Amino acid sequence: MSEKKVLLLGASALQLAAIRKAKELGVTCIAVDYDENAVGVKEVDKFYNISTIDYKRVLETAQKEEVDGIFTICSDRPMQIVAKVGAVLGLNTISCEAALLATNKAFMRNALFDNNVSIPKYKICKDFLDFKNAIKELGFPVIVKPSDNSGSRGISFIECENSYDQAYEYAKENSLDGVVLVEEFVNGDEVSVEAFVENGEVRIIQITDKITTGAPHFVEMGHNQPSAHPEHIVTLIKETTINAVKALKIEGGPVHAELKVAGDGVKVIELGARLGGDYIATDLVPLSTGVDLVEANIKWALGLPFNLDKKYSRYAAIRYIDHLDSIELDASTLHLLDHFAWNRLGSWEIQSSRDREGSFIVSDVSHANIEKKIELMRNALKDRCKKMYW
Repeated sequence: MSEKKVLLLGASALQLAAIRKAKELGVTCIAVDYDENAVGVKEVDKFYNISTIDYKRVLETAQKEEVDGIFTICSDRPMQIVAKVGAVLGLNTISCEAALLATNKAFMRNALFDNNVSIPKYKICKDFLDFKNAIKELGFPVIVKPSDNSGSRGISFIECENSYDQAYEYAKENSLDGVVLVEEFVNGDEVSVEAFVENGEVRIIQITDKITTGAPHFVEMGHNQPSAHPEHIVTLIKETTINAVKALKIEGGPVHAELKVAGDGVKVIELGARLGGDYIATDLVPLSTGVDLVEANIKWALGLPFNLDKKYSRYAAIRYIDHLDSIELDASTLHLLDHFAWNRLGSWEIQSSRDREGSFIVSDVSHANIEKKIELMRNALKDRCKKMYW
């Protein structure tokens, strides 16, 4: 495998796991990113200062380097470029149609609706008049979001007319195509599903329970694996995810789905044809199942065999930290953690995933032990953290 070359779209912190795994596998990793100072630039074998959504230049780079595969992880925006380049060069990627359906929320909603997959009621708005009519038809409360962004960017929860002008502008300015989606608010627990499509079969790897900031932006502040929902709900989550994957025509590769559990039912909120971010696929899944989804993604992109069999069943969790006035932790606390990361100190409002300041990961053989470790971290941080969502 030492002769294989892979083109990675992105060199940010999100892609570090892929860069390092490619090196571990003996695969030459070439990356493109608009940010020449991205943290992964120093770790890749070769770097091109090119935007991940610049189709022409990404294609030229792939042809010049004669790559054997092209992919990205934990990011939706480059997926259409991955598919287009793959189609031209005959590489192992999802189809262009599947990439569009999995990255544009308007097309996604229509495809899911047409295939009888359970989703919230929704309206697609191309201008403010559409938006006002959508609000009138759906009623309050609603979620307003851009049609083609991720990471909670541009999302608002509105309960009355007083704030809907700002919500529309916030979503529109975070949308590449200017289209805004309005959907009914589904009150329930959030979960995500990590899956992988192998030879047309959708294999469910893990289900994650989520903790968010709640209204108005619903930024994710914690994840727990495996899900604590009862067996009949877990079964319904799996079945609904499989039906959604088929509706979006994803015939191979990774899948990250987000759903809401409402009573005894579930609704698909979003689905991406890529690995989940927030350390879910790169860290939590290996800790809780032993499945290396990053390795599987790279090998799938290269057309090589990969292993998705679970090696064990453990518990893993991540918590995000906000509004902390210092980052000092004693050794007795740090040794309990599988991972601790810090971005910066700050005191701004959490409006998207980019505003979170740090995180820690814990894993253990039981849910009770996980809770004990989280409680220890809560106690260690409570006098220095102005606000906790967990």
